[in-house]
Amino acid sequence: MKQFEVVEGPIDIHQYHEFAINEKQGAVCMFTGHVREWTKGTRTVHLEYEAYRPMAERKMAQIGMEISERWPGVETTIAHRVGKLEISDIAVIIVTSAPHRKDSYRANEYAIERIKEIVPIWKKEIWEDGAEWMGDQRQYHPDLEEK
Repeated sequence: MKQFEVVEGPIDIHQYHEFAINEKQGAVCMFTGHVREWTKGTRTVHLEYEAYRPMAERKMAQIGMEISERWPGVETTIAHRVGKLEISDIAVIIVTSAPHRKDSYRANEYAIERIKEIVPIWKKEIWEDGAEWMGDQRQYHPDLEEK
């Protein structure tokens, strides 16, 4: 397990939770993002995630550094899964710990928003009647280049 990583198998939330705990922290906030079945009335069959792993992990570490600068004392760990994910699978985990709860909450929310902005991970939604690459990073996926 690394503090900031892209993984191919199921995410074990306990190891990331344990990583963020130490004697200085009084609050731990854990966010897990799951594959949902219904989005705006459309049934999702499954999702497929792809990532440019070296850069994705560097960008996650950058987010961790940004959090440390904004909220000194906050510990952060982030993992995102790639590959085929079924309904209810965990796609992402973010654990932030801090001496006090407000910083842990704020840092955790900041992390998920920054992941969506800067981490090169692409999500393909597969529906019963089609599929589409989704998200803020979609313009960078090679499948979306004009032919």
